[in-house]
Amino acid sequence: MSIPLHEIEARTYRERRVASPGAVVDGVWAVPVPLHGSPLRSVTVHLLESSAGLVLVDAGYEHPGCWTAFRDGLATLGRGVEEICAVLLSHNHPDHVGFADRVRQASGAEVVIHREDDFDHQRAIGRGGFLDQLRRALPAAGVPAETAQRMYDEAVKVAHHAEDLVPDRILDGDTDLTYGDLVVRVLHTPGHTPGHTVHVAHGVVLTGDTMMPEGPTQLAIPSLPGDAPARDLLATLTRIRDLAAHGEVHAAAPAHQYAYRDVAERATELLEHHASERERALEVAATHGAGASAWDVAPHLRWAKPWEDLGHGTRRFALMHTAALLAGG
Repeated sequence: MSIPLHEIEARTYRERRVASPGAVVDGVWAVPVPLHGSPLRSVTVHLLESSAGLVLVDAGYEHPGCWTAFRDGLATLGRGVEEICAVLLSHNHPDHVGFADRVRQASGAEVVIHREDDFDHQRAIGRGGFLDQLRRALPAAGVPAETAQRMYDEAVKVAHHAEDLVPDRILDGDTDLTYGDLVVRVLHTPGHTPGHTVHVAHGVVLTGDTMMPEGPTQLAIPSLPGDAPARDLLATLTRIRDLAAHGEVHAAAPAHQYAYRDVAERATELLEHHASERERALEVAATHGAGASAWDVAPHLRWAKPWEDLGHGTRRFALMHTAALLAGG
């Protein structure tokens, strides 16, 4: 658990309420958007001030209620959609890319994402979208067919989206993006997805889904030979830790939960946690011998509740996380 930048925001999160729009620091605004039908409750999209207009980081669900809540949040801040000049997407999950195209149609903003999370690129290399990955990964993780189908069907209810967004700019590696007097440093930070990025501006690192103030980071589904999401995440957390340790950022603003101060300490805490759980997963797999699957290993790892008390949805997350821990050996 980290040190909140604004105590009221953390208290609101712990009371399971959606926070109000407000400033993170000078030049950075947070607009929480309720997520209808999702256990996450809300996603926080961020606005960066620039002389060229507002730069939006992430874009909620493609849902009429999300779009209305976003516009209402902007109005609370005295701003409008037409002021947005760019939409920077941390990754391609449905609660982050949803209304990016609506913003583009309303304001002419450019939409930017990393190549590894571009939908056309994912299809071209055989990775496919999230649900394609999940459909293949569940049986590969050793999940019995009937259980795998049930888990997949439940995932479709919250994760289905068109996956047809065409970005205006596709990034490779790390990039500096300039909008008027603002330079946004974009860092490729895989682990949660292959093309996840974090955005650094005004002394804040916008961490997307990579580094929350509470709880672990959900790892990407390993879907191609050579994928190693756990190793990727450890490298990502090291990068963010070093940014803070060298004084390049002074706060973190994630897409869920609340903004916090102790960035280097939190990155170190997560590094230790995920390194330890990866080591434990590999140890358990070794006791099962060659060909041990996530289905074999997951019940023996530590989760928020005992394995037998987890519902199908939570077990699905746990199994995919375990598969990612095991990937890459």
